[in-house]
Amino acid sequence: MHGSRRWARAAVVAATTALVAGSLVGTAANAQEPKTIGLWTHSAGNPAEMENIEKWIGEFNASQSDWKIEIQAFPQGAYNETVVAAALSDSLPCILDVDGPFVPNWAWAGYLKELNVPAETADQFFDSVKGIWDGKLYAMGQFDAAVAIFALKSDLESLGIRVPTLDEPWTLDEFNAALEAYKASGKFEHALDLGTAWTGEWFPYGFSPLLQSFGGDLIDRSSYTTAEGALNGDAAIAWGEWWQSLFANGYAPGTSQSGADRDSGFVDRRYGMSWNGVWAATPALEKFGDDLVFLPAPDLGTGSKIGGASWQWAVSSTCDTPEAGDAWINFILDPARVAAISDAQTTIPASDAARALTTKFVEGGPLAIFYDLSKAQAVIRPPTPAYATIAKVFEKAAADIANGADVAATLDAAVDEIDADLAANDNYGF
Repeated sequence: MHGSRRWARAAVVAATTALVAGSLVGTAANAQEPKTIGLWTHSAGNPAEMENIEKWIGEFNASQSDWKIEIQAFPQGAYNETVVAAALSDSLPCILDVDGPFVPNWAWAGYLKELNVPAETADQFFDSVKGIWDGKLYAMGQFDAAVAIFALKSDLESLGIRVPTLDEPWTLDEFNAALEAYKASGKFEHALDLGTAWTGEWFPYGFSPLLQSFGGDLIDRSSYTTAEGALNGDAAIAWGEWWQSLFANGYAPGTSQSGADRDSGFVDRRYGMSWNGVWAATPALEKFGDDLVFLPAPDLGTGSKIGGASWQWAVSSTCDTPEAGDAWINFILDPARVAAISDAQTTIPASDAARALTTKFVEGGPLAIFYDLSKAQAVIRPPTPAYATIAKVFEKAAADIANGADVAATLDAAVDEIDADLAANDNYGF
């Protein structure tokens, strides 16, 4: 009898000890710190973008207890090199942003993992903000950018120039006539500012759509194994001769243009028109108000075309919690967040749902035309890992032609350089 009571007391003590121990274990599990997830962005120096990203990180971290994102921001000019160096040393963060046309190269090189974004979400967005390689989605962007011709209605009226529309853009002959009319007026140093002071990605983004409107291209997109015929065929040569004439005739400032002249030449009324992006629209509107118009790209033979694809979000292939990266990307694709950053930094919301929540791009808004231009005219730069080479080769060729180099010889040399890169890399899998 006494033995049984001792056993009962021992059992109660053991049970109580187990209960306390279990409670402590549960408390420790509940208090476990969330896993830190690194995020890299190119947005250092862009206050509007950084403010939104930092706000979203705070909201994301508060929305769940599994992960804690920590941001590291880099200047845009040094960003790509930083990512490549980190990839080579196996030190990429889980989440990073990437300039759209470079997604195929980074995916091919093994830097990125395929994303898990529901089709019903991805389908709401422009194709130009989807980073696709080998039929798989590796990056998603919230916004895009678009280029237009900035002009004043009063100038067009006084010079007797038709105001083009999205449905009826200027033809090549009309565009050339407009340039001559601006020049002949004697009111401007140049009829058109193309922005040749900007180097790097601006050249393929801003100028290859003009080549494509002539019927040429940076590479043969039927195979992605050669630039022959696309960059040096009859259409490309016609583009090159026209491109060269813009500078030879004094219609546009050449490659010696200063950055200051690019930034202020149009608003100071020294340039009649400006080939510029949505990011420059607000200062121009503040200066000219309702007299300012944003005109579509001219149809130089095969339709009006402008560049597409801007910065996108991706998950690195070395991330050991890729579900955290997928969660972040799906989180920021929310229409309200897309609208917020679009208005804040004047970039085009890449979905109809987000557009409806903006103030600048909503139908009837001051920059609504840029949404329409992007949706109707955007052409992505060639989605091939070879683009990293193509971009540099085209920039040099376009600059050389602007400076008077022989058009056919320059384009032939460009094709040879691109094709050599393709051959050295087994056509990157094409």
